[in-house]
Amino acid sequence: MTTEAKSDLDRSFEPEEHRKRRRLVKALETGKGGVIPHPALDVPVDEEGQARSRGVDWVVFGVTAVIALGFLVWGFVSTPSLKSVSGSALTWTMENTGWLFVVTSSAFVLFVLWLAVSRFGAIPLGRDDEEPEFKTISWIAMMFSAGMGIGLMFYGVAEPLSHLVTPPPGTGEAGNPEAMQTAMATALFHWTLHPWAIYAVVGLAIAYGVYRKGRLQLISAAFAPLIGDRANGPLGKIIDMLAIFATLFGSAASLGLGALQIRSGLNIVAGFSATGNAVLVVIIAVLTVAFIFSAVSGVAKGIQWLSNINMVLALALAVFVFVVGPTVFILNVIPTALGSYLQDMAMMSARSGAEGPAVDTWLQSWTVFYWAWWLSWTPFVGMFIARISRGRTIRQFVTGVLLVPSVVSLIWFAIFGGAAISIQQGGVDLAGEGTTEGQLFTLLDQFPFATVASIVVIVLVAIFFVSGADAASIVMGSLSERGTIEPSRATVVFWGAATGAVAAVMLLVGGDDALTGLQSLTILAALPFVLVMVGLAVALVKDLRTDSMMIRRRYAAEAIDDAVIAGVVEHGDDFVIAVEKDPDAPGGAAVR
Repeated sequence: MTTEAKSDLDRSFEPEEHRKRRRLVKALETGKGGVIPHPALDVPVDEEGQARSRGVDWVVFGVTAVIALGFLVWGFVSTPSLKSVSGSALTWTMENTGWLFVVTSSAFVLFVLWLAVSRFGAIPLGRDDEEPEFKTISWIAMMFSAGMGIGLMFYGVAEPLSHLVTPPPGTGEAGNPEAMQTAMATALFHWTLHPWAIYAVVGLAIAYGVYRKGRLQLISAAFAPLIGDRANGPLGKIIDMLAIFATLFGSAASLGLGALQIRSGLNIVAGFSATGNAVLVVIIAVLTVAFIFSAVSGVAKGIQWLSNINMVLALALAVFVFVVGPTVFILNVIPTALGSYLQDMAMMSARSGAEGPAVDTWLQSWTVFYWAWWLSWTPFVGMFIARISRGRTIRQFVTGVLLVPSVVSLIWFAIFGGAAISIQQGGVDLAGEGTTEGQLFTLLDQFPFATVASIVVIVLVAIFFVSGADAASIVMGSLSERGTIEPSRATVVFWGAATGAVAAVMLLVGGDDALTGLQSLTILAALPFVLVMVGLAVALVKDLRTDSMMIRRRYAAEAIDDAVIAGVVEHGDDFVIAVEKDPDAPGGAAVR
């Protein structure tokens, strides 16, 4: 007998009242027969509608494309003018809104931790009975890959070394006994809980809206509980435009860092002496062409394969430095760095421009730049971690998103930053040799097989460049095409090319100090998105309060409370609570 036949036979002996109740529940879930789905029930989402291609939103795409092209024309035709305007805008931003970046970044950490420990933590990012789409090991592995990128390659050596030789204002003079602890704590502050809490806000909002509510994969769609139908109107389009601009400039900043590091590597490995910005533009152009070729040829699996190779190479590089470098010192750095970070977190979180011009300038180059950079990456990283976290509860999501990449960053900075600090303290002036982007190569030059290791770094950064542009362009394409999961190839190619071109302009604006141009324009582009992020957090809480699981809990608490009161009044301590048919509601049941 087949399973279906057995099920039908079993149901033939089912009491009529049970069959009525089952039909009623199904009708309430699906809305069929004119029955409106009850908010306390777990309603299936229309996954076919989510996956369906929706075409280009010409308002969102058209406006953002025109503004992006206008920016590019301005940057290439009149670079000094753009530099002057962006410099004035940055000064105003830091003087008037620097505090906003500082406050909101720490607030997001507290916000996601509160979500995890609150009653909302048990809400799944999917149906009530849905299992996680990926096994825990695979989920952790993908989260690990999200924690890697051009940023860690660029700053793994440069940031701890910079804070060692030039401590943050107010933390003592260079060479003070606590300089090493301060340097490592500051690097971890910028790369662990704070950035991933920012990503978690967007990831939660998208995952909850798409997998729990059946909404489109758009930043604007997550605002539905806050602004209603206006999320589908002009206001929603503006939100998606701001998300595109943030992603465009944040991704361009990463590509610019990659170009700087590749140029430095070529100088060291190949003896390539040219150092002007024209070389950077050529590097960006070559890698952008490589990305466009991969997008046009449809070798998505090839990019995924290269990304996996990149992870293996990154791990191999870390193990190499750990083994041939100051191994014992690195092992000692791990607990010291973690302890210093936890001890100094409150002080570092509260640092602001009110402490004086020196602090304000330092924040612009480090903390505020980082917070702006992370904010601009939230649509990209948020969508990625949302995609791989279906079926996880909010508590599991927050725990994984905060801890796994933070541990990766701790180990990475302990290995590369720790090795650099050990060599610097041993008498070799790594900080004084070459540029910031070249310090990783200078470190590798202290070890055997330096040339091979440096070539590995160049390959790593190049693949991060191509795969990063690929992923970011898909996100911008999705936002341009009403949230479709697979945007058209033409849209993806356009945003990929635009990202490379914007990276070139940002470097040109920086002039001799190309890094300054990346930092300045990233902060300016991320400023409007700060407000979007605050609204997103408010909308998410409003959404969670009306979740079917929360409504059922309220119903259950009220029913049990009433039943206990009635039992005590009528029977004292000698009573039980049972579920039986409610005669006043056909097919219904009540606690008696």
